[in-house]
Amino acid sequence: MAISSISIASTGMQRASHQLEVSAGRIARFGSEDVDMTSEMVNVLNAKTDFKANAKVVEAARDMSKALLDILV
Repeated sequence: MAISSISIASTGMQRASHQLEVSAGRIARFGSEDVDMTSEMVNVLNAKTDFKANAKVVEAARDMSKALLDILV
C-alpha cells in the first residue's frame, strides 16, 4: 500500500512540476504573446498546492512504513 501511494504521489508531484514549468514559460513570454497573466498565476498556485498535497501523501506513507517497521522490529 505504501509503495503504491508513494508512486501515485510521485506521479502527482511530477505533473505539478510540469504544470509549473509550462506556466512559467508562458509568463516569461508575457508581452511578446497574448498571455492571460491572471490565469497563469492561478495555474502556478494550483501547481504549488498540488505539489504540496502530494508531498504530504509521501510523508504519510513514509510515516506509516516507519510505524510498521517499528512494530515488526
